[in-house]
Amino acid sequence: MLLNVSYNDPKIKKQIDSEVGAPFSLRERWKLGGIGSSKLNITHASIDIHNLLVLDNNNCSCNIELRPKGIIVRFRSLLETYGLIIPYYKLKIYKGQAQEYSIYRDHYCIKIAAVEKKIHQYFKKINAQKISALPTPFDES
Repeated sequence: MLLNVSYNDPKIKKQIDSEVGAPFSLRERWKLGGIGSSKLNITHASIDIHNLLVLDNNNCSCNIELRPKGIIVRFRSLLETYGLIIPYYKLKIYKGQAQEYSIYRDHYCIKIAAVEKKIHQYFKKINAQKISALPTPFDES
């Protein structure tokens, strides 16, 4: 779901928390080695996101925040901040080229250029969090 997160609206905050969980506590952030990414350059986006990005003449960039049950991809357009809320069960990450990651949720897509080593490490952290958030299988005895 794509939301305008510029303003402190309790309804939107509740919607985000129900979708991807409340933010990590300070202790958990230290344990994970940080939950936010650095500035990521967007190389391609789906039509809904692209229509927002072309309104602004600045660089197309975003950042990603880890949450217990998903991620939030934030980007700016004009003077507004938008967030693509993606729970782990709807998150698809593909690495098509050596220096590019594709993030999908339903019909939303964002492709990100990964030119630094720390970006590759951050996506490994996302995959590790996604795996740890999976439900445990039932024992069939």
